[in-house]
Amino acid sequence: MALTTYAELKSSIADFLDRDDLTNVITDFITLAEADMSRNLRHWRMEKRSTAILDTQYTQLPSDFYEPIRMAITSGDTYTLELSNLQNLSDQRQRTANTSGRPQLYAITDGSINVWPVPDGEYTVEMIYYSKIIPLSDANTSNWVLQYYPDAYLYGALMHSAPYLAEDARATVWASLYQNAINGINVDSDKSKYGGSGRRMKIRSY
Repeated sequence: MALTTYAELKSSIADFLDRDDLTNVITDFITLAEADMSRNLRHWRMEKRSTAILDTQYTQLPSDFYEPIRMAITSGDTYTLELSNLQNLSDQRQRTANTSGRPQLYAITDGSINVWPVPDGEYTVEMIYYSKIIPLSDANTSNWVLQYYPDAYLYGALMHSAPYLAEDARATVWASLYQNAINGINVDSDKSKYGGSGRRMKIRSY
């Protein structure tokens, strides 16, 4: 059986489970697999670039944002923002009496980029980030994971079916196959990005 669309994936899961009465709950197994893949996959196909204008303390993140890779101000001289935390930003604001200036630090707060200091003008920020896995649906019948790595979807859904079906014996098998698929995808990404460069030896000079 082909495994290239949402419908084919659901049919294949039903075949593996040898059940024809799980039509509705199979979609939940797929959703759970997608949530797990967003947490554990780090592939170059998840990397996205977006720009925004920093002119206030808080700037909305892209709707598909999952994890930051790099943020840099690109207006004027390029300047990389340093990822920090809320406590440090608060301490810096108190230390500098909340003086405005060119942003230097940022933290992710309530779906927004929270910067210190508060911008004293308009700054263009370029965001490189990991995006969420775009969920499959009847309207969105495929994505890059299903296209290139259908085993991750299949075994991920089957792994999440085991507790529902009280299939303890098969849970370990599905989990192992799923983890192998996830590891393989992450390795493929590293090979694609760094495979041609080789490893460089650092030689300490005296």
